[in-house]
Amino acid sequence: MVIGKTNTVSNVMVSSVDKLRDVSSQLLAREPLDATTARWLGAALDLYLKRDCRSIEEALGLRFPRGGVPWWLEDAMRKRDGALRELAGRFYSHERVTAQAGRIRSLAVRYAASAWRHDRDHDQVPGSYLETPRHYLWLAFKSGAPMPIGERQLRNILRS
Repeated sequence: MVIGKTNTVSNVMVSSVDKLRDVSSQLLAREPLDATTARWLGAALDLYLKRDCRSIEEALGLRFPRGGVPWWLEDAMRKRDGALRELAGRFYSHERVTAQAGRIRSLAVRYAASAWRHDRDHDQVPGSYLETPRHYLWLAFKSGAPMPIGERQLRNILRS
């Protein structure tokens, strides 16, 4: 039952992060917020200002279970894991998960020791990386989640 509750909390958190990204992009583009989004943001700010919540994150629906990871790290891990699954699916789909994890781990360790220190300042995937394994490594590293990660964790990610 705890897993179901965690997934529900996680889904609410993802929805809130997506809403905040929409609000941010609309405001930065100087576009008006639609009525539904404006009501959601107004209600969240009202909760926070009335001190009905312990933090602005809680008011915005960015909760995580006790002992869980913060919303921003969960979001980063979701992006990293997606990039790693895409890497495995595009380049190593003919191999077993154990072999995929070994190859990706090896690539990630080499990338961390060489090109990543130059690539980390890029806002977009370097053009020469497009549709290569480094494209997906760059996305995984740029996600903000820990990288490189061990083979056991990679196997769990690739199986899910």
